[in-house]
Amino acid sequence: MRDAPPSPDLPDPADPLPPLLRGAPETVEFGKLRKRILRETRAAMATYAMVEPGARWLVCLSGGKDSYTLLAALVELKWRGLLPVELLACNLDQGQPGFPATVLPGFLARHGIAHRIEYQDTYSVVTAKVPAGRTYCALCSRLRRGILYRIAREEGCSAVVLGHHRDDILETFFMNLFHGGRLATMPPKVLNDEGDLFVLRPLAFVAEDDCARFARAMDFPVIPCDLCGSQEGLQRAAVKQLLDGWETRAPGRRQVMFRALMHTRPSHLPDPALFDFGALARGRPRPEGQFAANPPDLRGPG
Repeated sequence: MRDAPPSPDLPDPADPLPPLLRGAPETVEFGKLRKRILRETRAAMATYAMVEPGARWLVCLSGGKDSYTLLAALVELKWRGLLPVELLACNLDQGQPGFPATVLPGFLARHGIAHRIEYQDTYSVVTAKVPAGRTYCALCSRLRRGILYRIAREEGCSAVVLGHHRDDILETFFMNLFHGGRLATMPPKVLNDEGDLFVLRPLAFVAEDDCARFARAMDFPVIPCDLCGSQEGLQRAAVKQLLDGWETRAPGRRQVMFRALMHTRPSHLPDPALFDFGALARGRPRPEGQFAANPPDLRGPG
């Protein structure tokens, strides 16, 4: 597979940066990393037709490495005139014990980023309803999503923008495969059930390791995602460990698997709802169904 050609309108790593990225490392390595993240973010937005010029996006900021990377990429693209939407950063403080409530408001205010901070004590609700020893994540996620949808409507936003990356999408696919009995994952773009809001994942092509390296290099004030204490022993952690093992033995395996998700052949899967097997007949060409014949090569340099 060949590397995608560089986009002529992407910045040179030495170009001036928006205020959020002032103080970024001036090394060639970091410049390449930043440029790769921008390129892959733009590729995902173009591939899945995410951008409606003039729209307003609610950019969800948890304080983790992924959401910081998302915010930085979107802010830089907008600052350079490559993202014609309005951005509103949003953090939902869910009342988790030990959550540093002043970190994100201070960070966003210092960098002049429009934002809304919402406090909703979903932690007490979740701990009251989930039996001891079970993970809080599923219920917590549903409550959080409902609140974010409400905020998006109140703020006149057309999309809720999340920081899920390529590895999150792969892990969700294997979670569904191993435990859900279906072939499905997080779509890069989807409508909510009510049909009035898009849910967008612009980092769909970005590797988790790149998010981690970027956030670490920028020294963002990362907030751990395990404040509620329910993360240990999650099935997702086991899937991540499995993928890590494959990646160690065969570097690049994650990217190959992600490309497979973009290159499905309904006639080669045993799902009669996707392909009309009854229409097959000898003596005439086999109908292949619809599938992406040439998915883009998403690898970045280095």
